[in-house]
Amino acid sequence: MMETEQLKAQLEMHHASSFGWAMACCGRDRSEAEEVLQIVYWKVLDGRARFDGGASFKTWLFAVIRKTAADQRRKNLLRRLITLRASETDSSAAQTEDPDDVIYWAEVRQVFERALARLPRRQYEALQLVFYHDLSLKEAAGVMGVSLGSARTHYERGKKRLRQLLKEAEALYGTRWTGNENPAIVQ
Repeated sequence: MMETEQLKAQLEMHHASSFGWAMACCGRDRSEAEEVLQIVYWKVLDGRARFDGGASFKTWLFAVIRKTAADQRRKNLLRRLITLRASETDSSAAQTEDPDDVIYWAEVRQVFERALARLPRRQYEALQLVFYHDLSLKEAAGVMGVSLGSARTHYERGKKRLRQLLKEAEALYGTRWTGNENPAIVQ
């Protein structure tokens, strides 16, 4: 069992990726992700969530975040239906880049995020963990609480479904998702 100082050091080392995973688990709602992360940190530091060494600390921590987010989601369902998502803007990028490029890439990102959000929850989680949080499929399976085979299936089906959704978006928005077809992508 880890000492409090070791736990604090591990939490601090994984804070950025933990926050990113909390955001993914909370539907990109920043305040909810912050609340979930605060609850998780309290659970870890007061011993309600104990690291047993059966997995890497990061994998274990992501599983605690996922379970806590699900609990919070159930508790705050009505609030989430009422609360509107705030969109993120990067004012410094907007000032230095060509405004047309900023608008174009914001729209492309929106199309991609909408497609990603349309995936079934497990497929969404598998893709988030592997692509955005650099976990292996085995680690993602641990976080998701499923077998490696199940995680692999969710991951592969998620990629396939995301490709289909993006192909549909091409027809609607005229956006190409491969570098050869999109002249705006620098190769």
